[in-house]
Amino acid sequence: MTLLDSGCCGLAGSFGFHPEHIVIADSAGEQALFPAIRQASEDTIVLTNGFSCREQIRHGTRREAMHLTELLALACQG
Repeated sequence: MTLLDSGCCGLAGSFGFHPEHIVIADSAGEQALFPAIRQASEDTIVLTNGFSCREQIRHGTRREAMHLTELLALACQG
């Protein structure tokens, strides 16, 4: 398991959805989060609790991030 100290994903609730903020939001994600996710293998589980962070990860990397409850449900099935 790797805990990434990436700071903010850049979306910050609805901030990054506003057209005038998209460049700022994407720049925040590109500082650490997006590159780390892109470098991770396809079978790496990306986990984040925030809805906006999951949306920003999908937008910036085309990867799907899981919420902790989804991971726990998956573990209980196995």
